[in-house]
Amino acid sequence: MKYQIMYDKGTRLRVRSGKDAFTKEEGYGLAASLREHCFIKEVSTSHRNGSILIVYDDVKNKGRILSILNNIRRSDLVKGEPTSKEELRELTNRFLLKLTKMITKRIIFRLFMPIPFKRILTLCRASRYILKGLDSLTDFRMDVALLDGAAILGSLYKKNFAPASSMMFLLSISDLLEEYTMQKTKSTLKDSLALNIDTVWLVCEDEDGNQTEISHPASEIKKGDCIKIHMGDVIPVDGKVVEGEGMVNESSMTGEPLAVFKTLGKTVHAGTVVEEGNLIIEVYSVNKETRLNKIIDLIENSEELKADAQSKAEQLADSIVPYSFLTTAITYLLTRNSTKALSVLMVDFSCAIKLTTPLSIISAMREASDNRMMVKGGKFLEKYAIADTIVFDKTGTLTNATPKVVDVIPLGDYSRDEVLRMAACIEEHFAHSIAKAIVKQAEEEGLTHSEDHSEVEYIVAHGIATSYEGKRAVIGSKHFLFDDEKIEVSPDQEKIINEKAEKYSVVYFALDGKIEGVICIEDPVRDEAKEVISELKSLGIENVVMLTGDSENGARASAEALGITDYKSQVLPEDKARIIKELKAENKTVIMVGDGINDSPALATADVSVSMKNSSDIAREVADISLLSDDLYDLITLRKLSTGMLDRINSNYQRIVAINGGLILLGVCGAITPAFSSTVHNLSTMLLGALSTKSILNERDKAGLIES
Repeated sequence: MKYQIMYDKGTRLRVRSGKDAFTKEEGYGLAASLREHCFIKEVSTSHRNGSILIVYDDVKNKGRILSILNNIRRSDLVKGEPTSKEELRELTNRFLLKLTKMITKRIIFRLFMPIPFKRILTLCRASRYILKGLDSLTDFRMDVALLDGAAILGSLYKKNFAPASSMMFLLSISDLLEEYTMQKTKSTLKDSLALNIDTVWLVCEDEDGNQTEISHPASEIKKGDCIKIHMGDVIPVDGKVVEGEGMVNESSMTGEPLAVFKTLGKTVHAGTVVEEGNLIIEVYSVNKETRLNKIIDLIENSEELKADAQSKAEQLADSIVPYSFLTTAITYLLTRNSTKALSVLMVDFSCAIKLTTPLSIISAMREASDNRMMVKGGKFLEKYAIADTIVFDKTGTLTNATPKVVDVIPLGDYSRDEVLRMAACIEEHFAHSIAKAIVKQAEEEGLTHSEDHSEVEYIVAHGIATSYEGKRAVIGSKHFLFDDEKIEVSPDQEKIINEKAEKYSVVYFALDGKIEGVICIEDPVRDEAKEVISELKSLGIENVVMLTGDSENGARASAEALGITDYKSQVLPEDKARIIKELKAENKTVIMVGDGINDSPALATADVSVSMKNSSDIAREVADISLLSDDLYDLITLRKLSTGMLDRINSNYQRIVAINGGLILLGVCGAITPAFSSTVHNLSTMLLGALSTKSILNERDKAGLIES
């Protein structure tokens, strides 16, 4: 590739190859291929002048980058898809280009075009607004389009061409600004919903005809391929089950929290999650053809994602229009002065309301995204702002999900070490944090074990059952062993458990129908959790509830450490969802914060749900808001951002009433002309729109700090 170095400083290098060097799509492909090199951090291309900007990690790698560029041939260029960052940059460039053209044309026409041609051009441009107004009139709609058309027509009737032209110019600027901000936020929203899966397990046959699994790039999967989806994984394609069976959570598609049983011949969709079991799927649709991506394409038309404040603002904007006409008519009847009446008609409350409210919501969503918080719709941010109750799942949310074994209590024929060894032997097959703690403790104590059990059965939120040396072995919660498995415990054993396990969560182990021991688990709460809960209360969240599957003793100890008075222990997944419904039935607006597969029914039931950084795939898919950091302080930042958004909307209403009310009063008194009224109204609308896009959070909030 031939190029010229345009900028070279530090670890930033910009080269230019000319406007015909590559197309826009080839530029995306070129950037993607350059980013495959580990020492290149960022690449952006411009097909307009063949520019390539490369940001790399060390100045020592500059020679390697130049060597790569030197070896690129025309035949090496392939078309690629833009990243979300490239799409946003292209969107911004188009907006700035359109805005520059509009302003330049406006200045040139005003300075150099003869007055007769200016008037002809104004009439041509006005026809579009007048026709829209007539369309509203013939459909008996009293909306903003009718008001704009009437104001422009009235101005032209009075031969006030300059005010009419200025009004149309400012309206077009407002439309362009609104379109840009809407598209930018929709792009961010689509990116938050998109599946970010790099590799899949491709099922192939080896030379002997045996099935093997090969890690394969997800982007290279084709129709007809067979891929294996393991328990807890997101399904990346639409397809049909050809082997295996399992429970698939389809809440991201259907909104139903309960998993659906899938077996041979059943259809599955991208974006759903395998809760239990393993599936081999024959691929039907990939990439943009999947049902998930078709849903993403419909986002821009989705009314369901709008905040109530935005919907109310749009309704309010149109409802004000009749009063604008009424005020104009009264002004004319009282003064018999068409200039005063036109000055009033030029003022439009609804225009500013309809622009600033969605801009405030969109900007808040964008700011949330900038702070690594993905909000899937404006209504969720609004619900978070007005919520009065927050429900936490304990493990992994209020704790670090790093439990440790603090005691092992033998209760039967086996010693302490034998109980721990057998428990670890069974638990090692699962990635649950408590299972890991038991296995880790056995390893640290040098308690090795062999595979003395048959295939284990994982019973969600209950425990594990298997056959150990020919005997049925069960390990799990008190509810699982004593209620489901009907294991009996003697008064002496119960007394020992109560005495030694008072402050801990307890895992029970039984063999051949007899209780053999309990393992005491401690999962320390996060250092910042108590302070975060206290601050959330000060920000208007009146009720804080903790739900956990832990024993009563462990739950009570954690609640006391966190300063929580309302908690529920030994809670099953279906219980969590039921508790959320009960809180909503009490007219509470509920936030649910969780991170596990077991939390998905409750997350789907809450008014607004939040998943943490290390949440399971299914929790992230179900949640309305996903935190991309592992910092509980983000819950405070999100509260401040959402309440700040509503405060800004209310503040905008007050400013709109003050400014436009003043203009109407001055117009009735004859103190201002229609031209002045129109100019001030439109400029104030644009100014309020610009203020609506300003950052809500201050620097302390962005740093995740709590204000004193």
